[in-house]
Amino acid sequence: MELSEIYQNTNKYNISFEIFPPKNGDISKLFDELRILKKYNPALVSLTYGANGSTRNFSIELLQMILDLELNPMPHFTCVCTTRELIEHYIVQIENMGIENILALRGDKSGDENLCSLDFQYANELVDFIHQKTTLSIGVGGYPQGHPQAVSLEKDIENLKRKVDAGASAIFTQLFFENDKFYKYVEHVRKAGIDIPIIAGIMPVRSLEQAQKMVEMTRVQIPQTLQEKLEKYPNDSKKFGIDYAIEQCQNLISNNVSGLHFYTLNKSDMVSEILDRINS
Repeated sequence: MELSEIYQNTNKYNISFEIFPPKNGDISKLFDELRILKKYNPALVSLTYGANGSTRNFSIELLQMILDLELNPMPHFTCVCTTRELIEHYIVQIENMGIENILALRGDKSGDENLCSLDFQYANELVDFIHQKTTLSIGVGGYPQGHPQAVSLEKDIENLKRKVDAGASAIFTQLFFENDKFYKYVEHVRKAGIDIPIIAGIMPVRSLEQAQKMVEMTRVQIPQTLQEKLEKYPNDSKKFGIDYAIEQCQNLISNNVSGLHFYTLNKSDMVSEILDRINS
């Protein structure tokens, strides 16, 4: 099912999950976790790959395994270390597999930026190329607090508009912890003339160390109340992370969010408890 079909019902919120190829190459544990998550009937399972396009080839094998679980995969395409020929080859592969959706991102670079050539500098260029070459439905990234490298949120939304105008069908946001910032972002995006669905990115906090890493990598800030709990009661970090995410998700659902996209970190435990308690 394509993105436009999945998110056309404004009275229903959809669940989706992000996973990534395990660094050690052991996929058995990952698919044990995914089988647990399957019971929540996700609309999509997005599959990323590593910086500089690492694990790209491995992703094809994992996509087939997701299909074999009767789930709807959405592979990531990125600009990093990507040529037009490579993208065309990848498109043919996934279309032949029956995949209908992709997530087109600029992607993160790792190490020396001159290690590989780039036919695409920005995500809107990649979106346009895919849109011209295929009937795939294209998702793109959004950043409620601005992309870490954007000079301002306004400029970042201008870039988002370019991606949408190039052919994007849905926006999947970076993780965030303060719903007010998400709602303000949606308001700004709508004022910019963008009317496609915006799916909220959720990452439950597992530990203070993980939270601090997220702060370093993004512009996202951990709310002071949550950070104080993580610092004072480190052994209960998982509990606090689950409770906070439940409150966050319930508020989003009550405000008619189009979907919740969980960054699972290849683990089912926290997401399962969140969804069980939301649906109880």
